[in-house]
Amino acid sequence: MARSLDGLVLSPVADQAPGQVGTGTRFAYRELDGRIWADYAGGGIVHGHLVGTREADVLDFRYVQLTRDGATASGHCVSTVTDLPDGRVRLDEEWEWESREGSGTSVVEEALS
Repeated sequence: MARSLDGLVLSPVADQAPGQVGTGTRFAYRELDGRIWADYAGGGIVHGHLVGTREADVLDFRYVQLTRDGATASGHCVSTVTDLPDGRVRLDEEWEWESREGSGTSVVEEALS
């Protein structure tokens, strides 16, 4: 099993659609006893929050966010956690909006200090 996400800061390796999560977004993760949660902001996001569970190296969570243009959105994501060769953590994500149309994939990695 990959290491805990507790206390880690992760960021996307590429931008998504304009005004959404992107390389300027930072996710501050917490993890305890199979539960995960994170606050995130930056780029097109004023404030976001995710909450869910972890079973082995699979995360299953819901997210909700407020964008700079004042819109809110929510969705569901399933991520696989892996350790990178340099010791950082990577999440390979499959997500879908629940509040509007759309789905996709993304990669989020532990931010370099």
